[in-house]
Amino acid sequence: MANSLTTAIVLAGGLGTRLRSVIGDRPKPMAEVAGRPFLEHLLLYWRNQGVDQFILSVGYLHRHIQDYFGYSFAGCRIEYVVETQPLGTGGALLLCQRQLQLVEPFLLMNGDTFFAVRADSLQDQASLHNADWGFSLFPTTDAHRYLAAELDHTGRLSFGTAKSGQPGKPVHWANGGVYWVHPRALSTFMDDTTHLSLESDLFPRCYQLGQVFCGLQSWASFIDIGIPEDYARAQAMTCFLKQA
Repeated sequence: MANSLTTAIVLAGGLGTRLRSVIGDRPKPMAEVAGRPFLEHLLLYWRNQGVDQFILSVGYLHRHIQDYFGYSFAGCRIEYVVETQPLGTGGALLLCQRQLQLVEPFLLMNGDTFFAVRADSLQDQASLHNADWGFSLFPTTDAHRYLAAELDHTGRLSFGTAKSGQPGKPVHWANGGVYWVHPRALSTFMDDTTHLSLESDLFPRCYQLGQVFCGLQSWASFIDIGIPEDYARAQAMTCFLKQA
């Protein structure tokens, strides 16, 4: 199936406290990687995957992001949803949906994570299962930082059963921070304006309601710049140097 995902929500409102000593007083997604803000690398990659509308969920120092990108970037339309108070990743997603009322499936991604998964493959997997949520999964040997994702033989994800990877095990599959989302998955929560985490609050609630989660395993390039060590490692990654 050809990719028809043309809209992406980017969660770019994090405080970036663990990177503050390295990047100074700026939003984490604006941390420079290989000569560009990290967020710019994200937008360029997903534009090349067919996205032509980005919805940036912003909060902390959001003017830095708005002044840099404006309302159009690399031929793509940009809209902003501003948190006046921290809502968490789940709360930020619900705020975006309340304001924009998206009716077609869309991509959702973390503004501090790059995962070069293919949009069409993620869409195909979600369509195969008539899913409400499609997770991208990356391989890792870090049994402490990343929770393992439990998939059945068809590719459905049993959310809430994920466990930490086993030390000594060569690899396990973990949440890569890029999601395919059907708007119907959010309809029950539209009146909820509380602080919500995607991982700890929203996903478990959706799973308890019987919503369908599926997972796509990919060996594509992955980096989460949330800690100084990985931010430094990102500077030499080929996927960013090609765009520099």
